[in-house]
Amino acid sequence: MGLFQKFKEVFNKKENKEEKQEEIKAYEKGLEKTRKEFVSELSILGHKYTKVTDEYFDELENILIMADIGVNTVVKFIDRLRERVKKENITDTNYLQEVIVDELFVIYVSGESLSDKINLNPDGPTVILMVGVNGVGKTTTIGKLAYKYKNEGKKVMLIAGDTFRAGAVAQLEEWAKKTDTLFFGKENIDPAGVIYDGLVKAKEEKIDIVLVDTAGRLQNKVNLMKELEKINKVIGNLIPNAPQETLLVIDAATGQNGILQAEAFKEITNITGIVLTKLDGTAKGGIVLAIKESVNIPVKFIGLGEKMTDLKTFDIESYIYGLFKDMIEDGK
Repeated sequence: MGLFQKFKEVFNKKENKEEKQEEIKAYEKGLEKTRKEFVSELSILGHKYTKVTDEYFDELENILIMADIGVNTVVKFIDRLRERVKKENITDTNYLQEVIVDELFVIYVSGESLSDKINLNPDGPTVILMVGVNGVGKTTTIGKLAYKYKNEGKKVMLIAGDTFRAGAVAQLEEWAKKTDTLFFGKENIDPAGVIYDGLVKAKEEKIDIVLVDTAGRLQNKVNLMKELEKINKVIGNLIPNAPQETLLVIDAATGQNGILQAEAFKEITNITGIVLTKLDGTAKGGIVLAIKESVNIPVKFIGLGEKMTDLKTFDIESYIYGLFKDMIEDGK
């Protein structure tokens, strides 16, 4: 059974809808801009061509690139699709739309097995290092993660490792107050030293989750690499196998520039997951697939709105459903 058919069965079961209703609605709403542009273009294409032709593939390629799935990803995807069309002798464009849903899912899940789950530390604090350029919503994301873990009954601490940017420490402290979590930070001193002192306190206070902010300067990669190396060493010396996660925050609206950021950060430190912010504000929701294909790092969280509860754990099936909801429901 193809994924398209599976969605029709799974998401249309009443009990399943109730069980995952909140998450499904969040994805539907958050991916509305992408869905309206992307799927409406696909539907128009399906009406324009009743048979699968080279012209159909050319136009499909353009639609996928406009959804910011990425040129390299799209080229590989179109090759796979052509192969499947030939092998299965597919001529009907309506049926091909179902195949497109299946194959886009395969792009994300194929290859190396990547977990979208957070790696928790069973013996002491779980340290989550947050990296990313300034202006992508890193501090807000830390606040939303603090809110999420606090609501799950965890004891949370925020550590301000972005010590030299004006207002960064105060901004993070404000988030700690908003989320009723612990805070540690000092301005204008060595970030590794602040993080060390913060982690000592976190161990004393028996903190469950430590969220560490870092500087977002990519202009001089060598300096940032050295800073992150020092931070990682300090964290690892105090807490074995920490940081458990290094999450790169990317603004989804920046599209291909976000992929360049992911490639740059991957060069300078060990990124274990991506947080895509502001996915609801862009029609370029295909960046989720492009990032996986380009840097092979799983998306662990996505931002689907401004509310504290709008940062969601990434779920590929809900994402594909949110993207193709209209097509799937039309095919009931």
